[in-house]
Amino acid sequence: MAREKNIKETHITARLLSAIIVLFILLALNPVYTQQLRNSTNATIGTIESNGVIRDKSNRQVGRIESDGTIRNSSNAQIGKLQPDGVVRDKNNTQIGRIQSDGVVRDKNNAQIGSIQPDGTVRNSSNAQIGSAKGVRQEWAAVAFFFFFDL
Repeated sequence: MAREKNIKETHITARLLSAIIVLFILLALNPVYTQQLRNSTNATIGTIESNGVIRDKSNRQVGRIESDGTIRNSSNAQIGKLQPDGVVRDKNNTQIGRIQSDGVVRDKNNAQIGSIQPDGTVRNSSNAQIGSAKGVRQEWAAVAFFFFFDL
């Protein structure tokens, strides 16, 4: 009976150890990564991390976009919300803009204020390149460029 108990405890310990190893592997495969935001001269103006944190060129956090679309400033105050349909609302739930599925960014009056191209090129309303955000989700890049960085 003691031998059966030892075997059972060994199996439980092995399963627990296996679960811990799998957890560490999953965490290692899903690190927080950072993508550069660049201006028209290719100088870094900031970054967006995979967890939604937006930083300026001095690595100071200027805001973040949470998984539910809540947009917060550096003081953690909610300043807006990015809805799944691309509508951007301010803290009072008033629509202030929209990011279309094709990357076009519009203000509350439906005027085009810019766009984010599939290759990460960021353009203003005159279609002039004002920056780039390669590897960044279009809607996050739009929020960063048009709401956090004044170019």
